[in-house]
Amino acid sequence: MTTVAPESDVRRHELAAFLRSRRERITPEQAGLPRGSRRRTPGLRREEVAQLASVGVTWYTWLEQARDIKVSPQVLDAIARTLLLDRSERTHLFSLSGAVDPTPGSTCPTVSPALAAMIEQLDPLPSCIQNSRYDILAYNRTYGQLFCDLDAVAPEDRNCMLLSYTNEDWRSSLVDLHEVHRLMAAKFRASMAEHLAEPAWKVLLKRLEAASPEFRELWARHEVVGPSARTKHFHNRHVGSLRVNHTDLWLGPSSGPRMVTYIPVDAESRDRLERLYRLAPATV
Repeated sequence: MTTVAPESDVRRHELAAFLRSRRERITPEQAGLPRGSRRRTPGLRREEVAQLASVGVTWYTWLEQARDIKVSPQVLDAIARTLLLDRSERTHLFSLSGAVDPTPGSTCPTVSPALAAMIEQLDPLPSCIQNSRYDILAYNRTYGQLFCDLDAVAPEDRNCMLLSYTNEDWRSSLVDLHEVHRLMAAKFRASMAEHLAEPAWKVLLKRLEAASPEFRELWARHEVVGPSARTKHFHNRHVGSLRVNHTDLWLGPSSGPRMVTYIPVDAESRDRLERLYRLAPATV
């Protein structure tokens, strides 16, 4: 009779082997350490990784020995930085650990070159790629000027929830601001139901609560609204009033990433979007 190891055991051994292989390829010089004359271990020693990542030596040793121990996302983040993991390796580390990356990169594997080219081809129709947390992962030229100068916003702050509550240009573009905010808070609560324990979601929620009394008041209502296509009214600072139909193209499960596109409902809005496209700076 053949015995199959539990998936958790397989993951721990894969994680242990992955960590050892990454540790052994990092030179002391790369980590900012002196090489010394009696070094026999290829790459870094376990105690050096533990010291640089600010974790216990015994704990890190157990991790490389595939022991059944709990690993926090914050510790994984420190280890990823110490081992100089690139984006793919970092994703692999968190996947093997069964954890969610608390500080994902500004780009996302969801945004393939084909998708990026597609939203560019949609200009002058404003279009972007968002995840379920409302992070803006990619956007075209017209979308970049629809609410604010999005290129001037730090990548980690390109989040529709955060911008609509804290960015004055974005806020001024929203007609009937309070109703928009009510719906956004309700949609965010509905989306967060599947991600309550994930660090990135909790960090965003804390930022919103700390930055906006209005968000705190709306969040306390516990209203929930699902995604839906609606006609929206914006006031762009460059071209004036715009009426558009909001459409979502889901790129996976309905709670996952999506392509958001705004279609003008009348000739005047279309003309103004074309003007906005001409006014927007060309991407490099």
